[in-house]
Amino acid sequence: MPHRLTPTRPQLVYLVFGPQTYHQEAQFSIVSALANLRKTPGEAVDIQVYSDNAEPYQHLPVTVHTLDAATREAWNQPYGYHFRSKHVVLRQVLANAPVAALIDTDTFFHQSPMELFRRIKPGTLLCNAIGATFGADKQCPLFQSLGPLLEARGLADQHMDLLNSGVMGLMQEDAPLLDHSIALMDEYYPHANGAYTLEELCLAVAAYRRMHVTQCTDLLHHYWSRKQLFRAKVQAWLAKHQHAPLSSQALQDVALVNAQLPKPPALQRLGYKALSLTLPSEQRQFLRELMYGCYEYPNEFDRASAPAWWDKALENANSRHPRPLCHDKLRQWFKHPGMRLSLGGKHRTVRDSLIKRSQR
Repeated sequence: MPHRLTPTRPQLVYLVFGPQTYHQEAQFSIVSALANLRKTPGEAVDIQVYSDNAEPYQHLPVTVHTLDAATREAWNQPYGYHFRSKHVVLRQVLANAPVAALIDTDTFFHQSPMELFRRIKPGTLLCNAIGATFGADKQCPLFQSLGPLLEARGLADQHMDLLNSGVMGLMQEDAPLLDHSIALMDEYYPHANGAYTLEELCLAVAAYRRMHVTQCTDLLHHYWSRKQLFRAKVQAWLAKHQHAPLSSQALQDVALVNAQLPKPPALQRLGYKALSLTLPSEQRQFLRELMYGCYEYPNEFDRASAPAWWDKALENANSRHPRPLCHDKLRQWFKHPGMRLSLGGKHRTVRDSLIKRSQR
């Protein structure tokens, strides 16, 4: 559903390209914004999607700006740093809009997006979250490589707050901040040793001592951590509603895809801990995490996270061992009577899923 830019409206902006997973994230993030917009009746936003694929958005009230490979490459120059394009596209939108916010795809709203725009005022940069200070971790590669250079020029010091750019919101009059952040990326990329968080550092440097910075973690959830668990919830919602994403049932179900990490009740977890004592010590944490995926959650979208919990259990088990667990070792673990008893009727499903994954 193409909708033209309405200059008086706030602009919600998404930049989406690449694998289907990112488009799925964006679809749900957009619908969550629309579902929560109902909390502020009579108010509206325009949603601009800059993407290499318009098809996933055909049932949504958005304007899609199709990006070809040449445009994306130009936005990433001079070093092919693709996070640079976030700042470029927001700068482009602000050339024609009084206020805009760029939202990462791995997000979903739990309040009206109008509340987000109320925090964007002249002289204010809205980010997703304000983090630790630049000098809090002196072993951080970016602090070691860029800290002395930035301090020597008076651009930053160890007391500067770091920012998460899962949200970037500005008034039109403050758009030159993005010119500054883009210039900083271009200047310091050769010294950053490929650090993907360079754009967040450059945003913080551009705003330091010049802008008031505020955050919005209470308005939307940015699931950069535990991503597979939240992606499983989102994909379950899409499987149910992708053909009618704005139906009343679809909008109602948005609230069930919540920011809570699905975990069994405390008493149930104590039971899992007791069951794990029947296993050798190296297998106990593995079993407990598998059981998180076997619990019958009352929320259907939490239940969809089961395979993600099992995958996470295997990933964590591998991280605790000097070498990744081969499928023969996994078979041996799953043959243990305590493992069979604990997993019960789901033993075969869990075993086959993880052995198949270990063979990739």
